[in-house]
Amino acid sequence: MADAGGKRRRSAPNRVLRPYLVVIQGMRSTQPGRRTRREAVRRCTAGNRTETDRSREITQCFHFGVARAGMPGQRGIIAIMPDLTRRAVLRMGAGTGLGAVGVFALSALLDPARPLAATLPQAPAPFEPSAASSNLPTRLTGSFVSAARGGVKTNYVIALPPGQTGTLRPVIALHGKDGDATMMLDCGVERGLAQLVKEGKPPFAVVGVDGGSDSYWHKRADGTDAGAMVLDELLPMLSSMGFDTSRVGFLGWSMGGYGALHLGAKLGPARTAGICAISPALYTSFADSAPKAFDSEDDWAKNTVLGVPALSQIPLRVDCGTFDRFYFATRQFVNQLKTPPAGGFSMGGHDIGYWRAQLPGELAWLAT
Repeated sequence: MADAGGKRRRSAPNRVLRPYLVVIQGMRSTQPGRRTRREAVRRCTAGNRTETDRSREITQCFHFGVARAGMPGQRGIIAIMPDLTRRAVLRMGAGTGLGAVGVFALSALLDPARPLAATLPQAPAPFEPSAASSNLPTRLTGSFVSAARGGVKTNYVIALPPGQTGTLRPVIALHGKDGDATMMLDCGVERGLAQLVKEGKPPFAVVGVDGGSDSYWHKRADGTDAGAMVLDELLPMLSSMGFDTSRVGFLGWSMGGYGALHLGAKLGPARTAGICAISPALYTSFADSAPKAFDSEDDWAKNTVLGVPALSQIPLRVDCGTFDRFYFATRQFVNQLKTPPAGGFSMGGHDIGYWRAQLPGELAWLAT
């Protein structure tokens, strides 16, 4: 092919792009922000990096609003994306980022020779928050005063599968940082339970409860203990309401993912039917932990889930996005387990879009 000057142009190689591609809302256009973004672009275009270096650079690209698509050892294709509203991002299915479908779709645009349909992962459709319908589960709400949390009024929400009159076992759903009992509803639990009934899978209830914005579901230096609230107050209350608490499941996102692992291990293999940890907020040392996650080095050592023997005796499922800031710590946790857990690592971030996309498989796993 020749250009306007008559010189022969070499055609671009017909190659399939490895999906090192991230799109996220850009930074505001302040002068310091522009300098920071240029640095992100420089890092994202650098070639000849190790796999670990590239993974870290992907995280930086994700943070600074840079899209990168490239092959290992080669320079990537760079685009700085315009700002997106939260509503627009949610429509693309990824909270504050872009989910796997959006990433693969943009990859296909960069490589037209690759059919878009062939790139889309075959996975169950995510559960969106449900509207009112007679076919959806019954929702029970209430509150109690928790002595373990220092006398704080503690709200709970119970999602029940539709049309079930028998005794149900509960799955305790633990929210993330700054969340509350309703987080599991935002992730689509109600519709998920209804779908399980349609598929003839064993029914169960999902119970969300307030644990505090940054309690991390364990005993703190001020004496409060959201974990004890769950094990010593919530479970006995559920038993008095007619639920079968002889064996319970745990489900949690982010801070709640850590909490699910921590509390499931404390309750022990005899009573914990299974633990599903999604994007768990795990830290490999106290120095690396977030502010208020742990009170001290000793607090981290007492409450870390790394190397806990009970977790090798309880059925586990762990899901985490490859662009999640907790990816490396979660990978380390999974690698030290004696038995590989169900679930796995897939393209996605630390956001509601990823969590909704994973929920169908997680609820089906908890039903087994």
